[in-house]
Amino acid sequence: MLRATAALVFLAAAVALPALDSAPARTLYGFFPSPPELTNESVIATFKAIGQHADTVLLARNVPWGDFVGGVDGSSADIEQLTTMVSLARTNGLEPVFVIDPLNGLDRRRFMNLPAGWTPSFAEPRVRAAMTNYTMRIVRDFHPRFLALASEINTWQDTHPEDFPSFLSLYRGLYDMVKAAAPSTKVFVTFQWDELNNLVPGVDGGKARFATRWEQVEAFEPRLDLWAISTYPYVALGSAAEIPADYFARLLARTGKPLAIAEGGFSSENIGTLRGSPEGQLQFLQAIHRQIGARLALWVYTVLSDFSLNSYAPSLRQQGLGEEVSTLAWFAHIGLRASDGTPKPALAAWDSFRGR
Repeated sequence: MLRATAALVFLAAAVALPALDSAPARTLYGFFPSPPELTNESVIATFKAIGQHADTVLLARNVPWGDFVGGVDGSSADIEQLTTMVSLARTNGLEPVFVIDPLNGLDRRRFMNLPAGWTPSFAEPRVRAAMTNYTMRIVRDFHPRFLALASEINTWQDTHPEDFPSFLSLYRGLYDMVKAAAPSTKVFVTFQWDELNNLVPGVDGGKARFATRWEQVEAFEPRLDLWAISTYPYVALGSAAEIPADYFARLLARTGKPLAIAEGGFSSENIGTLRGSPEGQLQFLQAIHRQIGARLALWVYTVLSDFSLNSYAPSLRQQGLGEEVSTLAWFAHIGLRASDGTPKPALAAWDSFRGR
């Protein structure tokens, strides 16, 4: 949902990365590193605060298409920034989780920053080459334990069904390449759970509400090392009380693989017609913990702290993403803390689930 920002200061050289076990012994809790304000100080403070409430930080990266269409090597401002972010993560005791995202995180009907003249399709040879090369550069340079090769990919399938076979073939080839180079890396894609359960008008696949479209997930088998979902039920439901008792638990009966919440949240305030509250936010966390907590390899709550829309909006407009500002507003109050760091009731529950 939220991406790391250009306001991140480039700090000292990267610290050495310690070796990682091949599998977690317990659920790893994490957040995106999205700060309350787009300032260097806020970014640094956010990494420090995440280190006090989590084990991981999720680094979601759009593909820098032009840098990698010609090969794996070469200079890239994106790789320099990512190196700095990995260093910040390690300095604060956090393990990076990587998500490579070719799509616009606030409008998944579109590619993100595709160069002029490129066809917006996963059949486009330059798209396939750049995404492949960028993936293998991240594997080579950062040796990730967890690597997602797309975010909420069922949203692309729902709006571009004709192009989905091209993405699937790209993913299958990439999965095999990553596993050949780094057998212990957990490779997967993420799925938008609320849409997968037909709670988003206009993209219900002709099925009833809560009728899970398992075929969209299982199309990736056996090349899924874990089943990872995103979920924001306050966008699709009237309140947290409407979350069914088996809404997440149905995953347990469908797969024996580890599960992950790759991103998700619940607003603590009303946003237009969307209903949120501190109590609903707490109920949301409790529903996940109660229904699937024991099977989660990863649980990433999208942001630790609320953020200032006034701070983010100019940056989006400069990137030509002015239409997405209204969508971003939906997520401004999903943090487990207010923007000044004041904890909300759900933060204590989060820390207790983590055992801290």
